[in-house]
Amino acid sequence: MKLQPDRLDVQSILAYGAGWVGLGNNGIAEKIDYSIVIGSRGEKFAWNCTSFDQLTAGHFELLANLKPELVIFGSGSRLRFPSPVFLRGLMAQRIGLETMDTLAACRTYNILAGEGRHVVAALLIESEAV
Repeated sequence: MKLQPDRLDVQSILAYGAGWVGLGNNGIAEKIDYSIVIGSRGEKFAWNCTSFDQLTAGHFELLANLKPELVIFGSGSRLRFPSPVFLRGLMAQRIGLETMDTLAACRTYNILAGEGRHVVAALLIESEAV
């Protein structure tokens, strides 16, 4: 029994590896090697950070301003949790946040976006091995 469509009608992550993700939308593929925010409603912009230590409350305020149901935070090559102080804007708007390593975040984003959820993935692509 088939439970999922053969292709997503939303922006999706087609491939990923250490230091990059491959995005696809409407038959166009793009390899990204910098931190990025993507969303199921077409949101896509560079996330100005190259390491976990550079993250600030401002990075997460940008996500809150998108008003998704859920933010999936890909914390880089390993699981790391942002400071709760950084998450105040998300909490104030009752926006959920799930933290996982970036590769797991890519998989989770595709599943939720494919279900029609308004989800945003903030993917930390580290410039150096951490």
